[in-house]
Amino acid sequence: MASAYDASAEDGAGTSALSSPAARIAVMRRAHGEKLKVCGALEEIADALPDRVDRLMCVSVASTLLPMLRNIHRYEEEVIFPAYAAATADLQCVERLKAEHVEDECFADEVTEALMTIGHGSAVANPEALGFMLRGFFEMMRRHVAFERDHILPAIGGAPETARTNGAGRQ
Repeated sequence: MASAYDASAEDGAGTSALSSPAARIAVMRRAHGEKLKVCGALEEIADALPDRVDRLMCVSVASTLLPMLRNIHRYEEEVIFPAYAAATADLQCVERLKAEHVEDECFADEVTEALMTIGHGSAVANPEALGFMLRGFFEMMRRHVAFERDHILPAIGGAPETARTNGAGRQ
């Protein structure tokens, strides 16, 4: 089964995800929505610590977080970053973003492990540390989305979204 972020996938209208700036931007907007939804769930979990944690939500987020990030990162690296580099010649930025992907996935792995442990019934041993970890992760992910919306998407052919979202999409 192809991921929604498979560079060879079609966008639902029979168009390759590589074929037009509009198709690429539509995929990225969908990816941003998914990331921000996960950020909201992580924030709910952090706010519920230590005694009101929804264990099913922990397992659900843990099960989807890393595969989602890997799929989105692969799409960005195969489709979005080459388009950005072609539009801007800013190879240093592309290399930095690729390095951030590695760091993001390592951090997501740690978050996943902690959420799975709680989701399967373990007590929250250190709620302050876990809350700090979750908040650090979702704030980092929101900043990443904001950067892409403000800089990457406009460079590859999308209008800046800051006026339209006015922070609402950045939660």
